[in-house]
Amino acid sequence: MAALTTTARPEAAAPVKAPRRTRPRYWRGAVLAVAGLYFITPLLSSFVFTVHVPNQGLTFEAYSGILSADGFTESLFLSLSLAAATIALALLLVVPALVAVRLGPPRLRAVVEIVCMMPLVVPPIALVTGIATVLRWGPEHFSRTPLYQTFLAVQNESFPVVLVLAYTVLALPFVHRSLDAGLRAVDVPTLVEAARNCGASRLQVIVSVILPNLRSSLAGASFLTLALVLGEYTVASLLGFRPFAVWIVSVSGAEARMSVAVSLLSLLITWALLLILSRAGTGPSASAAAGAVGATGAVGAVGATATPAATTPGPSATTPAAAPTPVPGKE
Repeated sequence: MAALTTTARPEAAAPVKAPRRTRPRYWRGAVLAVAGLYFITPLLSSFVFTVHVPNQGLTFEAYSGILSADGFTESLFLSLSLAAATIALALLLVVPALVAVRLGPPRLRAVVEIVCMMPLVVPPIALVTGIATVLRWGPEHFSRTPLYQTFLAVQNESFPVVLVLAYTVLALPFVHRSLDAGLRAVDVPTLVEAARNCGASRLQVIVSVILPNLRSSLAGASFLTLALVLGEYTVASLLGFRPFAVWIVSVSGAEARMSVAVSLLSLLITWALLLILSRAGTGPSASAAAGAVGATGAVGAVGATATPAATTPGPSATTPAAAPTPVPGKE
């Protein structure tokens, strides 16, 4: 039997386009240069003010005396402790709320967003006035109840819990915006359903599936909260506490150069913590994604085995061949 041969017709070659020349855009460099000068000039001016003393020349006494200054270590450690507690409390409140909103009715998203954005409308001075009124009113009316000790405990100067509560309220808008942007990029219902079908509890779903996909958003929310706590002055000053920002202002009256040097040092500390948080937020999260994909694949495999696939008839090795047709005269 002759073999059938086929010849393929040559297709028309696509026209080759010349590479497009990219013109150098000098305006980008100009914008970056202007922005750099805008941010760097005040820092350089502050640094010159701290190291240059009239009639004395260059001196670094403002920086050498920071560590030995009275109250520097205590105030910095207090601010960092308050920042850590505020970050933990804010994430503990916002993450489950936003996940529940993603899984619940869509109309609840507007309610949660309005509640979290309220601190942007209420001035901090009004917030601290209300807190101070409650702190004065509480001990007078609950002096014979166990709540009296609670009012005293939240105002402990070594670690004022009332500042953590106030800072958490102030940080809600930033934490909500950062986490909401991260959750918009994740298919939360599908991930939760797949993990639940694999036997994971609600806590395991949040810790092992949702949080690894929000590492960048969590890092951004943590940094914004840290910057807010380190630079907040109004609430702590009016409530009578002395964290790092209040200590800088109190030192500026007697040691102006030292206060500016401490401000520059706090800016460097904030940048260093930003780098740490950014590295933590951009770490590999492939294992979490692979786990979520594996869970989805497992659910799909279960569905595939539960539903029998349609079979199409075809020749089989065990199917007997058809009987030959007898030719007359050759039996």
